[in-house]
Amino acid sequence: MREDELASARPTRARARARHGAPVQAPVTTAAAARAHARAVAEAGWDPATRPAHETDMIDLLLVVSELVTNALRHGGGLAGFEAVSGPDGIRLAVRDHSDEVPSGACGPAPPPSGRATGGYGWPLVLRLAREVDIEKEPAGGKTIRVFMPVRTAGEPL
Repeated sequence: MREDELASARPTRARARARHGAPVQAPVTTAAAARAHARAVAEAGWDPATRPAHETDMIDLLLVVSELVTNALRHGGGLAGFEAVSGPDGIRLAVRDHSDEVPSGACGPAPPPSGRATGGYGWPLVLRLAREVDIEKEPAGGKTIRVFMPVRTAGEPL
């Protein structure tokens, strides 16, 4: 995905429609808005009435969304883009911020550089719950963190 596409990513509400069936759009600027968008994407892929998503997977998805977006806002110089895309077996998230700094522990269990304070529980939680975690530094500055969150249909075994 190109930087300008991610930076301009806008969520759609699966159930809220404007005239002529066009999705209602609003920018993702907060963790709450990102969670709402991720939930709408999941509900579009896993219809709550006929094919509901496994509740545990939804909780994990929303927790990872919260952590990634909150980290971008608190430690990454602000949120520069957010995207959630549904696939057959889960949701791919991309969160872009303005900082070139990679989260501590992202490259293994090595201690952080001297003089640098360690973070809280958010990043280790993301690493535990998400799959295919990838951090890409952007040529114009900042970084994009991409993760895959598996989502099963309710009733599928854990």
